[in-house]
Amino acid sequence: MNPKVDFFFDKATQWKEEFEKLRTIALSTELVEDLKWGCPCYTYEGKNIFLIHGFKEYCALLFFKGALMKDPDQILIQQSENVQAARQIRFTDILQINDLEKELRAYMFEAVEIEESGAKVEMKKTKDFEMVEEFQQRLDENLALKEAFEGLTQGRQRAYLLHFSSAKQSKTREARIEKCILQILDGKGLND
Repeated sequence: MNPKVDFFFDKATQWKEEFEKLRTIALSTELVEDLKWGCPCYTYEGKNIFLIHGFKEYCALLFFKGALMKDPDQILIQQSENVQAARQIRFTDILQINDLEKELRAYMFEAVEIEESGAKVEMKKTKDFEMVEEFQQRLDENLALKEAFEGLTQGRQRAYLLHFSSAKQSKTREARIEKCILQILDGKGLND
């Protein structure tokens, strides 16, 4: 147990019992407990293996390289189509965790084996993400914008592309693009 992680469990009002049970299972693996992104994170030789987190509708274990796991019990969930590596196991009550305790431990050990093997998740390249017509047109018309966008890190480029392409209407895409132009020209990411 890492005392700096206690605050996460102490402050929990929703999912308190479920979080405590997941922590007990996690600590039985002898992984190192740490606090990252405000959540309990379990590491092996300094590498992130999984974390415990909660949402309004469920609490979950999130495996950082879950996409590489075998998932014989079909319990890993890809949060959205844009999440490439991580996978969750979601819970809505303590009974689900109790029923899956043996399987959860096996998944935790498999995640460590994947990390030990050095396997990496094949990530989509920025060029594989959708470039909406409205943004491509702006890049074609404005050389400074094009150069600034190309000067951003791959992750920042992908964040913008996802943000623009997630709008269903052209009018909304145009508004999003317009709102982001100065940030792009300043070399900043969507969330900077």
